[in-house]
Amino acid sequence: MFEIERIRERLRQGKPILVFDDNDREGETDIFFSAKYVSNSSIRFLRENGGGMIFLAADNSASTKLGLPFAHDIYETVIKSKTDFKMLETMLNHSIPYDHKSSFSIFINHKDTFTGISDYDRALTSQSFAEILEESSNLSELESREKVANNFRIPGHVPICIADSKLLKSRQGHTELIVSLLKLADMNPVALGCEMIGQDGNSLSSEEARIWASNKGYLFLEGRQIMESCQ
Repeated sequence: MFEIERIRERLRQGKPILVFDDNDREGETDIFFSAKYVSNSSIRFLRENGGGMIFLAADNSASTKLGLPFAHDIYETVIKSKTDFKMLETMLNHSIPYDHKSSFSIFINHKDTFTGISDYDRALTSQSFAEILEESSNLSELESREKVANNFRIPGHVPICIADSKLLKSRQGHTELIVSLLKLADMNPVALGCEMIGQDGNSLSSEEARIWASNKGYLFLEGRQIMESCQ
């Protein structure tokens, strides 16, 4: 059992935590910040110490309340409506070796960004999205979706991954793990994360990630710990 108060304190201070999923899944360690408290330095930290894709991991309400579609559903709609894109059907049907479905939604930029890729731009996009998801609890579905539409443009440079509606009961990916952890800590359920890549170009091993976290003073959590605590 880990100390949830300690995790909450670190995240609210804008500090990162590391989450390893499982050797029987991706076998990857992701670095996560609370998206509500990110800054340009958070993006730089992920670029320099992660090396993978920088993404938002959001609660399922990003789909049900904010109306964001899953990428899989977008492609299926395109396939059904446009014969010119039938090749997408073959691509969509290739299996994922470690899971049964993807959590990817759309890629966004805040409307006030320039290219959207700078540390400042991605921080603005990430923090703004987290704030809107939090505000949506006091807004109607229509108001929430209008707020998203009026504040972001697509395509952008910040991909959104949306957690399964049943969270860890249905899927045990990094998205579900970090969203479950944030909910357990009674925090805004949106994180900004990035996979850790080693010098050999492969995913950093869990042991290397654990040692790195210990040397730097960062919290390292395993997926099984989060699942046990959320039961």
